[in-house]
Amino acid sequence: MSESKILKGLKGVVASYRRGKHRQYTNQVLLVFNEVKSRNEAALLIGRRVRWVSPEGKEIIGKVLGPHGNSGAVRAKFRTNLPGQALGTPVFLE
Repeated sequence: MSESKILKGLKGVVASYRRGKHRQYTNQVLLVFNEVKSRNEAALLIGRRVRWVSPEGKEIIGKVLGPHGNSGAVRAKFRTNLPGQALGTPVFLE
């Protein structure tokens, strides 16, 4: 995937909170973008802003922190933590 293709708006999905065996980090979420398939492509998204829109129309802005794993998922932190209803809903890369 070329960098110019990533610079255009991408639509992703909130996959999960960042978690471990015994703890869940609700201040960070894992995002999966369909067109991002590798860790190197995910690394190009670091520092980019993402936007989640609630069903009521409220927008929450976040920032991509880094890749997660080798399959193209990324970690993101939002200004206010995302609610549980955000899991499985779309996010938009700005």
